[in-house]
Amino acid sequence: MFEPTPYRSPWMSDDLDDVRTLARTFLERELVPHADRFTTQGAVDREFWNKAGDAGLLCISIPEEYGGGGTFAHEAVVAEEQARAIDDGWANRVHSTIVAHYVLAYGTEEQKQRWLPKMASGEMVGAIAMTEPGAGSDLQSLRTTARRDGDDLVINGAKTFISNGLHCDLLIIVTRTGGEGGRGLSPVVAETADLPGFSRGRKLDKVGLRYRDTMELFFEDMRVPAANILGGEAGEGQGFIQLMQQLGQERLIIGLTGVATAEIAVELAIAYAKEREAFGRPILKFQNLRFELAECRTETLAARTLVDHCIGLHLQGKLDPATASMAKYYGTDVQCDIIDRCLQVFGGYGFMTEYPIGRMYASARVQKIYGGTNEIMKELISRTL
Repeated sequence: MFEPTPYRSPWMSDDLDDVRTLARTFLERELVPHADRFTTQGAVDREFWNKAGDAGLLCISIPEEYGGGGTFAHEAVVAEEQARAIDDGWANRVHSTIVAHYVLAYGTEEQKQRWLPKMASGEMVGAIAMTEPGAGSDLQSLRTTARRDGDDLVINGAKTFISNGLHCDLLIIVTRTGGEGGRGLSPVVAETADLPGFSRGRKLDKVGLRYRDTMELFFEDMRVPAANILGGEAGEGQGFIQLMQQLGQERLIIGLTGVATAEIAVELAIAYAKEREAFGRPILKFQNLRFELAECRTETLAARTLVDHCIGLHLQGKLDPATASMAKYYGTDVQCDIIDRCLQVFGGYGFMTEYPIGRMYASARVQKIYGGTNEIMKELISRTL
């Protein structure tokens, strides 16, 4: 674990300090000692989710009556502590800040009562299946279909790059229930345990995020009650609109994670530069390296203030899609750039997976891709010019 810089985000509070301590203690005890084993098996233990639920760290931003009781700021603190634990494998932000909030925002009261408490306890692990082999950021091109047959929907299709694909018990599937384009999409919730027609494909071999269980999922005449359309009958055909409304929070948490990880990279590089010697003195004594790290710290602080500004807006319900896109693309661009420059400080050791900076380098690159590519972020921002 590494301490943050002295800067304190304006949205922090004493209550959030307690959440930070709780998250840090939990991760130090339940995740850090097992990270190598998780990497080897390609996923956290299924029981890890139950332990996180028992600790009160799952779905912390949903209302108390469903098992939460906090705000997005509480989720942000947990995400920051994951970064400081140098953890990129546990996909809690998918479970807690994405899937749970789709159910909260659009589910019927019966659906919320049925699924959210189980997600908060860890009894159910959530995943969302949007991306397909032939469609990523262009959601209107999705091809997975849900055909009505009596009281059921019969789903056929395939999804890929699905985080929590191995452990998910609750899966939101973006399906085509109508015609072409965004108006034909509906979110359908599947409870995957012993579900005929549902199958998990291969666990994808990624450059980074080595123990995030990212998988292919397949649906072959898979039957789900039509009542499982998120929001009931009112939710049919609303998939694209719902996705657009929720992507802001997803993009903000990605940008936040990017900045928090960049901050840790700088602290790692500074600590190493104080210890590593060349030509009889610590390499931090060399002006070029000091200037490089001074730039890195300054640029991460600049990115942090942008993300903090966006978190403040989001907590007030005022974060617009374009500004959320700024946080996502800039936060992850800075992450990749800063980690690359900090890795250079370590020389050859930085390229070894036994050093955290090497693992951070490998895992950072995908941040500019998922949640909408950074090119798409710039396109969305440009439409407001």
